[in-house]
Amino acid sequence: MTGIEELQQTDPAGLETLEQFARAKQFNRWLFDTIAPWCSGEILEVGSGIGNLSSFFLEQGFALTATDLRKEYCHLLQKHFGNHPGLQQVVNLDLVAPDFNTRYSSLSASYDTVVALNVIEHIRNDDLAIAHCHQMLKPGGNAVILVPAYQWLYNSFDKELGHYKRYNARRLSRLMERQGFDVIGTRYFNAAGIFGWWLSGSLLRKKIIPANQLKTFNKLVPLFRLIDQITFHRLGLSVIAIGRKK
Repeated sequence: MTGIEELQQTDPAGLETLEQFARAKQFNRWLFDTIAPWCSGEILEVGSGIGNLSSFFLEQGFALTATDLRKEYCHLLQKHFGNHPGLQQVVNLDLVAPDFNTRYSSLSASYDTVVALNVIEHIRNDDLAIAHCHQMLKPGGNAVILVPAYQWLYNSFDKELGHYKRYNARRLSRLMERQGFDVIGTRYFNAAGIFGWWLSGSLLRKKIIPANQLKTFNKLVPLFRLIDQITFHRLGLSVIAIGRKK
């Protein structure tokens, strides 16, 4: 059984969502451009999935360690990017493993940037997850954390994707501060996505983001970038926090 076939059985909603977003090239570029100013040096990407953002890090010349909780995704990452000179390694990473300190001792204080995009909301013990992000950073390094915004938007999409909760800027900042970070900035991302998420997930109760909806959204990304600028990043479907290790 191939990695894709295994994932179709063990993580069908997650795989389908990742594959849909893989085709949303403009959206992925927008997301990368948004977080890139806080990324430098050696990067560890938590929850790389099928590599939708990993490819941008490698194209831009970063030294990347790609990781995922599922071995099947790790196999796909190795297959897709294994020959790229910028890929340092692919790690099967459990961010809340009970034996994290011993199992991943080689990752401790090793990275200039730790990036976790749409990862923390999947973990019940989010304090421990953030603590381990902190542990893998070098002193002065940045953690770039993106999570879904606003608990009132929690709906059938979140349930199907295995989200425990949604956040706001204050809640995310406090979470990171509890684990020793200096939060140097927060911002919301993708204000235009709020209505579509609410319509399809809350009102129509769909379980997977409709492919046609995402395709249309991707075409309109230039407009949606402008909307985020006009609203000064004060609302959005996601919230981003940047924490610096003291």
